[in-house]
Amino acid sequence: MNRSIRRAGAALVGAALLPLGCGADDSSNGSDGSTGERTESSPTASSQTPVIDPGDGGDYHPDIDPADFVAGIDNPYLPWRPGSSWLYQAHTEDGLERIEVRVTDRHRQVMGIDATVVHDTVYVDGEMVEDTYDWYAQDREGNVWYLGEDTHEYENGKPINSAGAWEAGVDGALPGIVMPADPEVGMAYRQEYYRGEAEDMGEVIRLGGHITVPAGSFHDLVVTRDWTPLEPKVVEEKSYAPGVGLVAERKGGERVALIEYIAG
Repeated sequence: MNRSIRRAGAALVGAALLPLGCGADDSSNGSDGSTGERTESSPTASSQTPVIDPGDGGDYHPDIDPADFVAGIDNPYLPWRPGSSWLYQAHTEDGLERIEVRVTDRHRQVMGIDATVVHDTVYVDGEMVEDTYDWYAQDREGNVWYLGEDTHEYENGKPINSAGAWEAGVDGALPGIVMPADPEVGMAYRQEYYRGEAEDMGEVIRLGGHITVPAGSFHDLVVTRDWTPLEPKVVEEKSYAPGVGLVAERKGGERVALIEYIAG
């Protein structure tokens, strides 16, 4: 859900998944008392300094070979099994936001890879504002790659733009990793790369701990910090639980929480 979310051969992953030399947060886990979520500091409004460095010096050229990918996605922290669905909710300045995510049984060929199609729909106060089809695939080592999205924003029931849409292999766009096979604190990686349109990056900042959301209590988390140079003041913290995937997301004062999960 890269909106508003392992080791392959060295040639495949070398340019996409790198440990940070510094800046990693490996402190012990804590909670805020009510949700089990840890409170992380965010850049100040005036900060323009990147908080994530994927370590490639801006020279990003992952070597993608369709033969390195497998059918299906079973990474424990991002289990995109057909028929699975997630329902999230958040109170935002625009109103009550509901996000519905469903793994379809459809596939799309992207760069010769048979990608799984995930449908992501966003509603605010019951009105659809965004409709997206995302394309994911898993390599032989268990890394989950993001290969693009067909997205549209809606207003009054009509599509108004497709800003952020991209496809790996088209117009210079490149895929990225959204969940490593073996997350380690300090890992930094590009999640997508379409210059000027889609440049999300992620960093693993904590492992372990627990969180409680309306869907239940979850342990053994992988917590990431996500950032894009296209919106340098916006930093997201996402918590993933084994066997379920994304369970919570924090962006500034807004929190997105998992309300319901149905396994496929």
